[in-house]
Amino acid sequence: MRVLFVCLGNICRSPTAEGVLRHQLQAEGLSERIEVASAGTGDWHVGKQPDSRTRRAAQLRGYDLSQQRAQQVKVGHFHDYDLILA
Repeated sequence: MRVLFVCLGNICRSPTAEGVLRHQLQAEGLSERIEVASAGTGDWHVGKQPDSRTRRAAQLRGYDLSQQRAQQVKVGHFHDYDLILA
């Protein structure tokens, strides 16, 4: 199963959702069965980390977003992912 979270720039909402779900899947022992990613509809943040305020808020709650980098949604994502949540 592959899940993609989508928001506007991929530096706040969708990376947070990705981080939370990734954390929950790991806690439940399901991270090998379900792949999680996030993307944005816009391209202006591609390659950047989530916003520092987003990373800080996530870290305070036990979620690590430091390895994530923004990407833009591509047509191929609609074929590659089983579930896309915008």
